[in-house]
Amino acid sequence: MFTQGRQAGKKAVVVKVFDEGTKARPYGHALVVGVEKTPLPVTKRMSQKKTEKRQRVKPFVQYVNYNHIIPTRYTLPSETFDCKSWVSETQMETPEGRTAAKIAFKTMLKDKFKNMPTDKSGKPLKDLVFLKTKLRF
Repeated sequence: MFTQGRQAGKKAVVVKVFDEGTKARPYGHALVVGVEKTPLPVTKRMSQKKTEKRQRVKPFVQYVNYNHIIPTRYTLPSETFDCKSWVSETQMETPEGRTAAKIAFKTMLKDKFKNMPTDKSGKPLKDLVFLKTKLRF
């Protein structure tokens, strides 16, 4: 969760950490992908067009300073999500690469939100529900 900037209050997943920093960013930071706009609730009475519109997800991909992140206790299960394949450092160098990473993350999230994976008791995964719900503060 972010504390400052345009994505303040938004939820994200850390893909890669840079504790010592890099030449371009000489401070501790992380590469994150997150949900800028969460999907809205859908009912049976809604038309197909409205359902598709309300299920849209808007992702973001960016580098974030450690000072602007509040870590939470939620982790995504590695067997359900492969975070390393969502975005790479080479994709972050060009605008086309960022767009491709956003599109890949968006399609994966849309698919996961439509077909929510369940745990042993048949309930949706808490971690995915946490990522799907809008943050209220």
